[in-house]
Amino acid sequence: MIGGKWKCLILHLLTNKTHRFNELRRELLEVTQRMLTKQLRELETSQVISRTIYAEIPPRVEYAITKYGRTLVPILEAMHAWGEQHINQLASST
Repeated sequence: MIGGKWKCLILHLLTNKTHRFNELRRELLEVTQRMLTKQLRELETSQVISRTIYAEIPPRVEYAITKYGRTLVPILEAMHAWGEQHINQLASST
């Protein structure tokens, strides 16, 4: 559900506030538009994030983490803490 390079980063960004597509793209400098779209659709299909379309001109679309998605936050935080704790070992093994 959260596998891959970008999903954890997307969820991290959406943990504190909603974002529009281009805001996410600016934060995730190396992600392509196609990959970001794919990852967002997969997270939406899994009901981890929600996509809200506003009937404006031009249309505005916002992404937010869902209540269900918030249950993943402690797992993401634990993974981050583990990475911080073992970063030296990880860096030396590459």
